[in-house]
Amino acid sequence: MGLLEGKRGVVMGIANERSIATGVARALHREGAQLAISYLPDTGERKRNEARVRQVTDVMHPLFLDACDVALDTSIEEFFQAAAAALGQIDFVVHSIAYAPTEDLKVPTIHASRAGFLQAMDISVYSFLAIARAAAPHMKNGGSICAMTYYGGEKVMPGYNMMGICKAALDTSVRYAASELGGQKIRVNAISAGPVKTLAASAVGDFKKMLGLYEGTSPLRTNITADDVGAAACFLLSDYGRMTTGEILHVDGGYHIMGITENAVTDIP
Repeated sequence: MGLLEGKRGVVMGIANERSIATGVARALHREGAQLAISYLPDTGERKRNEARVRQVTDVMHPLFLDACDVALDTSIEEFFQAAAAALGQIDFVVHSIAYAPTEDLKVPTIHASRAGFLQAMDISVYSFLAIARAAAPHMKNGGSICAMTYYGGEKVMPGYNMMGICKAALDTSVRYAASELGGQKIRVNAISAGPVKTLAASAVGDFKKMLGLYEGTSPLRTNITADDVGAAACFLLSDYGRMTTGEILHVDGGYHIMGITENAVTDIP
């Protein structure tokens, strides 16, 4: 019997085969969960976003799959009403969504535009709050909400720039939501994943250097995969995590505990 047998929930943020949300969805499916999946609305007739997501998720046999524009409250509300009707119940929600305009992400944070900053915060942070608000009424028996964050919201990571500010706001949003939804037996946590080769990661400056840094510095001396994040999500979304809320769970090989590398110490004159 799987860890999530009998559980039903929503996964948001799958873009393609390499998305962190894909690794999470696969792990949830393996553990017996039944899923509803969202995708970014298509603007043309070719429906590329839907096709890419279906290609990844068809083997998971989702009970519901539809577009959701997280920049629009009405779209979020309609998606969760339809998802809840299809699932019958919502036991968990995974929010794996972040965005910043490339031109604002590539520059130092003090040079980011006001419009770019507002859009990044809206999609990367406010959407999490809006999704929690829309999902909560459908989580009649309590449940678990899990966001995806990164260490760049705690410490400065060169190249992460404005997204680090967004992740710091997301981390705090997780804690406030955990406090506010706890009375409904809804737990709220986030996974702080190490760098994973995804489409979104390609927008981060010096990403290859970041991978090398993690591999050479983390106590486990290896980079993580989306499957590692999925395993952690299974714990947080299952009954095994029933007393864990407001937590930022680091899945980064231990990188976050390191203050300085051994090589850096030996190089000091």
